[in-house]
Parts: sequence; structure tokens; C-alpha cells
Amino acid sequence: MKILKIAYWVVTGLMAAFITLGAITDLMNGPNVMAFFKHLGYPGYFARLIGALKILGVIGTVIPKYPRVREWAYAGLTFDVCGALSSHLLNGDGPSVYFPAVLGILLVTASYVLYRKCKRRSLLIDVQ
Repeated sequence: MKILKIAYWVVTGLMAAFITLGAITDLMNGPNVMAFFKHLGYPGYFARLIGALKILGVIGTVIPKYPRVREWAYAGLTFDVCGALSSHLLNGDGPSVYFPAVLGILLVTASYVLYRKCKRRSLLIDVQ
């Protein structure tokens, strides 16, 4: 059980750092970010909105007291990274551009799977 919890927190920490770095970039809304979002077909204000939502999603995944909030946060982050990947693919971007979205999907998925395993194991222990 201890190894599972350590794996969960390591993967979740990596996911949180990865998503937060992207969110900070979005929130700064520099000229490169604006050009990038314009290339994808999104309006200028979308970068700040999505950046703020990413921060809330990361907070929601690491707050241990509210499991329902955590589930919704994982769902939101999944929508974000899947939407990013589909936006890149539909715009004809190459692997070097869409790879961060793939990495985001892998990190969010791994964190969620480990979270569910930890939760399931702790419930089994509590029942016995």
C-alpha cells in the first residue's frame, strides 16, 4: 500500500507541475501564447480562461478532503488535454507540437488510475 501511495503522489506531483507550468504560460498571455491560440482558432481571451481553469483543476486533484471535487477536477483536466490534442491534430500540427498534449493525457490518466487504486485499497482495508 505504501508503494502505491508513493507512486500516486510522485505521478500526481509531476502532473500538477506539468499542468501548472502550462497554466502559468496561458495566464501570462504573451504574444507567443496569443499567436498559438489564434493558430488553433481560439479567441484571445481563451488562454486566460483555460489557464485559470487548469489551476483550479490542479488544486482540485490535490485536496484530499473532497473526493467529488477531485473526480470533477480529473474530468476537467482530461477534457483540457484531450481538447488540446484534438485541436493540434485538426490543425495539422506535427508531433513536436502535439507531444505535450499526449504527455498531459498520460500524466492525468496515470494519476487518476493510481488515485482510484489507492482509494479502492483503503476502502478494502477499512472494511476488514
